[in-house]
Amino acid sequence: MVDQGASMDAQCPSTAALLGYAGVAAAVCLSNWGSAMGTWKAGQSVIYTGIRHPSSVMKNVIPIVMAGVIGIYGLIVGVIIGQSITKPSNDRENAYSTYTGLAHLCAGLCCGFSGLAAGLCIGIVGDYGVRAVGYRASAVTLFPTSQNEREGYSNIPDSDEAAETTIDNVTGSEDQNKLFIGMLIMLIFSEALAL
Repeated sequence: MVDQGASMDAQCPSTAALLGYAGVAAAVCLSNWGSAMGTWKAGQSVIYTGIRHPSSVMKNVIPIVMAGVIGIYGLIVGVIIGQSITKPSNDRENAYSTYTGLAHLCAGLCCGFSGLAAGLCIGIVGDYGVRAVGYRASAVTLFPTSQNEREGYSNIPDSDEAAETTIDNVTGSEDQNKLFIGMLIMLIFSEALAL
C-alpha cells in the first residue's frame, strides 16, 4: 500500500507556487511590454503627423488607446492566476500541485506573448496608418503622377489654407476617411490577437 502523505508531498512541492507566480509575472510583464512598444510606435507617428495636420491628432489617438488595453488584458489574467494559487496550511501542507503550477505558467506565457505580439502589431499598423491619414490630410501623394509631385515632399504645404489653394482636385476628407476606416479594421483584428 502506498503512503498518501509522501505521494501528496511529491505532487505538491512547495516550489510549485514558483511556477504559478512565474506565470503571473509572464502575463503581466510581457503584455505590458507589448503595450508599451505599441504605444511608443503609434505615439511617435501621432506626434509626427500632428506637426503637419494638428486637427487630426485626437482622431489618431485610437491606436495608442488600443495598445494600452493590451496591458490591461495581461493584468486581468495575472490577477486571475494569482488568486487561484492556494497558500499552504498552517501545518505546511501544500495543496498547490506541480501540474497546476505548470498550467498557470503556460497560461501566463500564452497571454504574455499574445499581448506582446498584439502590441507590436498595433504599433506598426498604427504607425503606418496614422502617417497615411496624415499624409492624405496634408495633400501628399505617395504615388506621384505629375512632375510637381515627383519633386518629393519638399512641396508639402505648411498649412491647410496652402494645401487647399495648391491642390484643387484632391478630396482629402473622403480619402482620409477611407484610410482611417481601413486602419481601424486592422487595429481591431490586431487587438483580437491578445484575446
